[in-house]
Amino acid sequence: MRRRDFLYMTGLGLGASMLESVPVFGRAISIEEALTPVDVKLKKRMADVALNSAKSKGATYADVRIGRYLNQVVATREKQVQNIANTESYGLGVRVIANGSWGFAATDNLSDDSIAAAAASAVAIAKGNSKLLTEPVQLAPQQGFGEVSWKTPFEVNAFEVPIKEKVDLLLNVNSEALKGGAKYVNSNLFMVNEQKYFASTDGSYIDQDVHRLWPTFTVTKIDSAGGKFETRTAMSSPMGMGFEYLTPKDSEKIKGGPVTMYKKRYDMLEDVREATVHVEEKLKAKPVQPGKYDLVLDPTHLFLTIHESVGHPTELDRVLGYEANFAGTSFLTLDKWESKKFNFGSKQVNVIADKTEQGSLGAVGYDDEGVKCGKWDIIKDGILVNYQTIRDQAHILGLKASQACCYADSWDSIQFQRMPNVSLAPGKAPLSAAEMVKNVEKGIYMFGRNSYSIDQQRYNFQFSGQLAYEIKEGKIVGMLKDASYQSNTQEFWNSCTQLCGQEDYRLGGTFSDGKGQPGQASAVSHGCPTSRFNGVNVINTGRQLG
Repeated sequence: MRRRDFLYMTGLGLGASMLESVPVFGRAISIEEALTPVDVKLKKRMADVALNSAKSKGATYADVRIGRYLNQVVATREKQVQNIANTESYGLGVRVIANGSWGFAATDNLSDDSIAAAAASAVAIAKGNSKLLTEPVQLAPQQGFGEVSWKTPFEVNAFEVPIKEKVDLLLNVNSEALKGGAKYVNSNLFMVNEQKYFASTDGSYIDQDVHRLWPTFTVTKIDSAGGKFETRTAMSSPMGMGFEYLTPKDSEKIKGGPVTMYKKRYDMLEDVREATVHVEEKLKAKPVQPGKYDLVLDPTHLFLTIHESVGHPTELDRVLGYEANFAGTSFLTLDKWESKKFNFGSKQVNVIADKTEQGSLGAVGYDDEGVKCGKWDIIKDGILVNYQTIRDQAHILGLKASQACCYADSWDSIQFQRMPNVSLAPGKAPLSAAEMVKNVEKGIYMFGRNSYSIDQQRYNFQFSGQLAYEIKEGKIVGMLKDASYQSNTQEFWNSCTQLCGQEDYRLGGTFSDGKGQPGQASAVSHGCPTSRFNGVNVINTGRQLG
């Protein structure tokens, strides 16, 4: 990189670093450092040091992950830049089986001696753990892939885009919000690059380059006379893409409804202009009347319901009770799956796990224990048919191989079972959201994520949206406020009666899904079309007793 370009990209950093901080993890680095990759030959040599050390100490299996995690955050509010941060976390983790038990150790000192010592520590920990073992670890067979690589498909590396261009975009977003009457507005860009190298005694040496991006904003307006305020957040989705996501394309927009929606390209300026109008409408919206409604749920909203009520309860470690510290266990116990007839939802409901979907947050070539990624059914025609597994769980379901659901959020975190992309398949026949609305007599049309609650078995829940519109006799007649629906997972998914077609299918997702103790975060997408659910109970969250 030329010095002139480097200065252009980083010139705002000094001033921004003095402003309000945004939480980021790792050591601060320059863009120039971030764009300098680690030689794959060096990573292979370090991996071999760890594997050889582990085997020499008595490990019957070992894998090593060399991780370089880059994060960039650009944060603004109104006319100011709040923060610009570039961070790096770089180190090595070793996982082993010795005496039938797991052991793990990590180091950020990447000298040969330190790597060998970490591997020896992992073996010693495994042998110590084995004294409490009730049964040995059973790993599903896994072939070695030799030296292979995978990279997120993208057009523009977000880390190569000049900081000035990013700041200009966000400040223009804020300017449009202020022109539209917003009292407050903040906008942010979050960019992640995981450079991950995996090697194992199975014979795999896997080099992966994973990229993610999330543009977002929040607009706030205040009713000075009444002392009330309303907000609206961006209708963007975090994506497994490059900066091209922020290049608008008309062919990637869905128009004609009360909200412009976006697929694989996002128009941040257009969205914020609409947001200022929506917030004004929210201030004047009438309260929802509690009762039973047919719900039309846009993917910007429904993805979160899928995440909480389908994604989490089908994680096998929750089902088995191994994972309960963060967000509980699951009502989808093994007996329900073993029956082969547990009615999870209506025949319209087909839920697919897919670690390969292009543009999704969870897309990788191989998981963090060297298993090649794929896709499989979880719910088929409304029936529970599968879960999510890793190598030491596969035998519990009688599977011959793992489903590649293993992930660690850092080199110093041990990998464990994490959610793949879990998505609701679209309807087979072409159907637009506008056509769906025409057939609704009494309903509510919801967009965007908002507050929610779900119990520790992932069963009883409550969800609300950023925007809610009343539907009467097939027409949208106005905005509602304080609308939230309550149901249980089985009842809700059995009320699903209609799905829009493939042309309406979009990805939503979460950039930071928490699980485990100590806690780890992962990024995961959930695709779906606009979907209809009949006779769902809606409450007014703004009502007060007395």
